[in-house]
Amino acid sequence: MSSTAELKGFEMPESEPATLLSAFSSPGAVATEWAQGRQTLLDAEIYWLSTVRPDGRPHVTPLLGVWVKGALHFCTGSTERKAKNLAENGQCIVTTGCNGLNGLDIVVEGLAAKVSDKSELWSIADCFEIKYGPHFEPPDGTWSELGDAIRGGDVLVFRVDPSTAFGFGKGEPFSQTRWRFG
Repeated sequence: MSSTAELKGFEMPESEPATLLSAFSSPGAVATEWAQGRQTLLDAEIYWLSTVRPDGRPHVTPLLGVWVKGALHFCTGSTERKAKNLAENGQCIVTTGCNGLNGLDIVVEGLAAKVSDKSELWSIADCFEIKYGPHFEPPDGTWSELGDAIRGGDVLVFRVDPSTAFGFGKGEPFSQTRWRFG
């Protein structure tokens, strides 16, 4: 995985969300700064996308993604369950973090929208290749030529702009931070 420093050229200033420490936090806990939450989103290799099936049942799947210009971007095939779910209901949740009792987990709530602008698709493809470079190089790998598939419009690309995000700080003290956007 490449350094997030390489992605800096693709960033633009993000507005600071309103930050609130939840009452569910440990005594003495402080709110997690958005800069730390954002960095966790930038550095994550795997994200979990939760969508809603047409019959109301939840659907959760792991995926690759890039945090660019204040939003998470991911791609999928048009026949995949997540694409079908998002066509019916764009509301979704994206999570990332760690499986241990120490660290920071992030939950982002938002509306997924298809990206169709060619220049934006090229920029997103570049970001995927910078971030996941080695995964794209093997000629027969799972993500082989994904950057080209994004640029060529062979896969759907979605952008999830956060409406609310949560940071769950694990360890001593435990904290729950809410970030409100917009």
